[in-house]
Amino acid sequence: MQLDLLKYEVEGNIATITFNDPEALNAMSAKMLASLDIALTQAASPDSGIRCVILTGAGRGFCAGANVARMDGGEDGGSNSAKNDAGAGLERVYHPLLRQLRNMPCPIVSAVNGPCAGVGMSFALMGDMVVANKSAFFLQAFRRIGLVPDGGSTYILPRLIGLARTKELALMGERLPAEKALEWGLINRVVEDDALMDTARALAEELAKGPMSLGLIRNLLWDSVDATYEEQLNNERWAQQKAGWSSDFVEGVTAFNEKREADFKGK
Repeated sequence: MQLDLLKYEVEGNIATITFNDPEALNAMSAKMLASLDIALTQAASPDSGIRCVILTGAGRGFCAGANVARMDGGEDGGSNSAKNDAGAGLERVYHPLLRQLRNMPCPIVSAVNGPCAGVGMSFALMGDMVVANKSAFFLQAFRRIGLVPDGGSTYILPRLIGLARTKELALMGERLPAEKALEWGLINRVVEDDALMDTARALAEELAKGPMSLGLIRNLLWDSVDATYEEQLNNERWAQQKAGWSSDFVEGVTAFNEKREADFKGK
């Protein structure tokens, strides 16, 4: 699997996807985005055996957002210049990747190190568990270049932290330190800088031991954001059918009756 500016590493049943352009603080480029598509497709494949994905960045930053230097109609798959359609790259490149993350069949752990800005912040918040180190900060800096927040941030942020705090982030364009992000409910945990990957790995290992229903749970929760009560009852009904057909359900009940820890296979 040939990847540019991205690392895809598998250890056991956990895949670690690392944005790998540290000199540019892992700012998104066309090559990195194309590689991310390949990596996510591989991780989501039923044949891969992957039961959890870790998403992180190499060096001292998670992702500085889209590569602004490429916003001139050049190679970057993101927003183009004002002379072009600044939303076309979103529709063509970013939105399919965000949908891939939203529909992953297994949990995602985001390990956020250092700057996490713009669309990089959107990618990080697709994680089911978001862990940041104390040096991390989150930033919606679109106002500084005359654009609007994208990457689904105007959808997910109000639902995570409320409208008032979202307005503050988007309109003021100020850094949100990791510890305040935790206080606001934007992320799950803050750890010492040197403990980030160990913490993310421990979470991923715990999730990877879980049943196949974890993938159904994450998608049910995504569905719940906009579903009516009746729609969500129906969503639960069909998800429970799938879970009930799994061998993991049989193993879970057997282990419960035998008073032992279940050995789930993710199937």
